[in-house]
Amino acid sequence: MTDLSDESNRLIADESLIDLVNTKQVIIMTGSGGVGKTSCAAALAIGASLVGIDTCVVTIDPAKRLADALGLDEIGNDPVEIQTLGQGKLYAVMLDADATFDDLIVRYANSPDQAEKILANTVYQNLTKNLSGIQEYMAMEKLFELHNDNRFKLLIVDTPPSANALDFLDAPRRLIGFLDNKVFRVIMNTGPSFLKPVSFATKAVLKAISRVVGAEVVDQAVAFFQDFEGMQDGFRARAEIVQELLRQDQTAFVLVTSPRGDTIQEAQEFGLKLIGFGFRIAGLISNRETPDFEKTRISYGPEIDVEQHDRKILSQTLTEMKDLRSHEQLQLTKLTRKLEPPRLVHIPTLLRDVANMEDLAQVAKHLLSENKKT
Repeated sequence: MTDLSDESNRLIADESLIDLVNTKQVIIMTGSGGVGKTSCAAALAIGASLVGIDTCVVTIDPAKRLADALGLDEIGNDPVEIQTLGQGKLYAVMLDADATFDDLIVRYANSPDQAEKILANTVYQNLTKNLSGIQEYMAMEKLFELHNDNRFKLLIVDTPPSANALDFLDAPRRLIGFLDNKVFRVIMNTGPSFLKPVSFATKAVLKAISRVVGAEVVDQAVAFFQDFEGMQDGFRARAEIVQELLRQDQTAFVLVTSPRGDTIQEAQEFGLKLIGFGFRIAGLISNRETPDFEKTRISYGPEIDVEQHDRKILSQTLTEMKDLRSHEQLQLTKLTRKLEPPRLVHIPTLLRDVANMEDLAQVAKHLLSENKKT
């Protein structure tokens, strides 16, 4: 384990994400809910565009926080350009799992007729709405698509809260496992000539299933797998590419937290799970910290009439705020000891909630300004 004093010095020297923005192609923002992860993702994207990097920020969180953070009424499944004052362009995307699946069918089907049959099939329609993990699978496909979009050089991914983020990161492996499952392979290997003579066991299984769910449902399922034949290889190939992309040097993971006891604990547990998955945490953002009042000197000039009682209350409040900050920094030190991130960014509690592009630009300054102090 790295000595804390050495680690602290290294972190202080690297209180910025500017090098990640300049050198990485994908930055994945992770963290628990309510810590300002989406705002940090949007702010980092704005900051990247301001320094001249064409950037796209995408949220795979079903909640519409990204649009709110950017001050937009709505963001769609396709990149929409957002006007900024920077030299780089800024795009935003909010994942629509159903639309992404439909687009995949249209794009990778062998013919328009094959795509039309799949999209009209009731089994497919139910699959897109009810299959466990579909949000994560489609997020993986969207990541593949956006990474290969030549309009931007940097992709910033705003993940769901920590538990669901792990599902997203594990989606490529799970999808590959599903496609390689013996049951799925048996069904697909029946081929388009499903109605040709099949084994007695297969007929018996189909007959038994039809008694429970109805012959029409079985027919629709058979038709779906017939029409889907040949496309599963593309899903597997893209899943393997995304699985590799997540582990390449061009991808960086940034963990967002706030310096509170319960949030720090959740960040630590999630960070250790990330490391257990084989991912390296490239940066840690400590958001909404109590400001450093040690740097603040309060003086009462002759023009300010402050009663002695009020001065005592103000002094007591200041002491409490200093104690709170000391406690937060202690908790943060414990977290950095456990996770050893090479970059630590401090963002103080701002005077107001982040509500528009100007507020996000202020957050971006904290994320990308080098050699700064809180």
